[in-house]
Amino acid sequence: MLIDHTVHAEADAFAGDDTDSDDRIAAADDAWFTNWRSRELSRVERAGITYLDYTGTALHPESLVRDDAARLNAGVLGNPHSENAPSRASTDDVRSARAAILDFLRASPDEYAVVLTPNASGACRIVGESFPFGPRSVLALSADNHNSVNGIREFARRRSASVKVLALDDELRLRDASPLLERPLSAPSLLAFPAQSNFSGVRHPLALVAAAQDRGWRVLLDAASFLPSTNLRLDQVRPDFVALSIYKIAGYPTGIGALVARRSALAELRRPWFAGGTVHWVSVQEDRHRLGPGVEAFEDGTPPFLAAGAVARALAAVTIASRERLGRHLQALTAMTLRGLEQLVHSDGEPLVTVHGPRTVAGRGATIAVTLRDRAGRVIPYWEVEDTARNEGIAVRGGCFCNPGCAEAAFAFPAGYTTNCLDPMGDDFTIPRFAACLGDRPVGAIRISLGLGSVLADVTRVVEFLTRYTD
Repeated sequence: MLIDHTVHAEADAFAGDDTDSDDRIAAADDAWFTNWRSRELSRVERAGITYLDYTGTALHPESLVRDDAARLNAGVLGNPHSENAPSRASTDDVRSARAAILDFLRASPDEYAVVLTPNASGACRIVGESFPFGPRSVLALSADNHNSVNGIREFARRRSASVKVLALDDELRLRDASPLLERPLSAPSLLAFPAQSNFSGVRHPLALVAAAQDRGWRVLLDAASFLPSTNLRLDQVRPDFVALSIYKIAGYPTGIGALVARRSALAELRRPWFAGGTVHWVSVQEDRHRLGPGVEAFEDGTPPFLAAGAVARALAAVTIASRERLGRHLQALTAMTLRGLEQLVHSDGEPLVTVHGPRTVAGRGATIAVTLRDRAGRVIPYWEVEDTARNEGIAVRGGCFCNPGCAEAAFAFPAGYTTNCLDPMGDDFTIPRFAACLGDRPVGAIRISLGLGSVLADVTRVVEFLTRYTD
């Protein structure tokens, strides 16, 4: 989906013919976020770090941790699976976490329920292991999926379901899914794709949700990379399942995520096991058990009750900047970054940087994956760039980012091309050995990702850093 707030402002450092009004918008937004960062991320400034890994995790606001420490030190909280006062206090915190997540997503509690999980991966696992796959079912996966979603294929195949992959185009966007999704279904089937790619930053069309549902599919939307910078409104887009992690959105608390599920879809899931916290009763002697109703059947063991009390505060802390302002600011910074990368050329005019995915801000978020090449056109290993950046105090991420399908499309690997390198290595696999086997092809990228704490100075610094690789 396109960002709703189109901004053309660019920094003087990267030149351009921007209007005065756009310059004022960009300057005002950057001043606001610089101010916020000086209050909430002072530790980043003291450490001298330019943080550009927001797709890996957000950075927690310092006031959030101070307030939460005060909360924990002021109360007595116990295991919620009891009726004493500390346990009831924890139960209330768990309920508040569920309510805050629904409110954050504009989801009606009559339509949606929240299963608390360790993270988005845990949410995907619940869907995969519990979905009623059968021999006539189909699992449709985008080629652009995090491995937490890719792993669902193992559950589907164990139940003899078919697994299909929706391909990507040259800009790493989903191609037309109609030929697959319009085929008649004869058994429960699932489509799973990300709202935003954690590799390329592409925002895939949310209209695909309703289009698939109209043809009988259930839809799992991975929103982990999408929610840190924009809204997902479940009163407008209604996937059957949404996976998210709180730390991706707010940086704190870790160890808690959610599966947000339509109640009708949740009722169709069938858990293959039970655990503490999921059951009404269990008899060992009679070899019987009864799962709890609704979300209780899916929250294994003791929920993260200490973290649950911080969820509402965390989501409030990151919405102090309106989503409109944040979207506008990140779009402007992304445009500046793309412009700066485009201007990095060797002395013979050959580009230093290949951007994997869209070269403009249209239909993308603030995540940019790049490969660097020297003047002769040879790939500069991403791990060398990552190491040098770390020594310079710049935090970028290198690799495939747990998204092998998008990487394979970005690097244009022909089908079957990597098999002769991957299979013989077995447990001796390393990235440098893999790269040597493939020859002069990228096997990973450098990812620059922006977020709530990003400002113009970060963009300037990373572009200036990459300049050293020209010639």
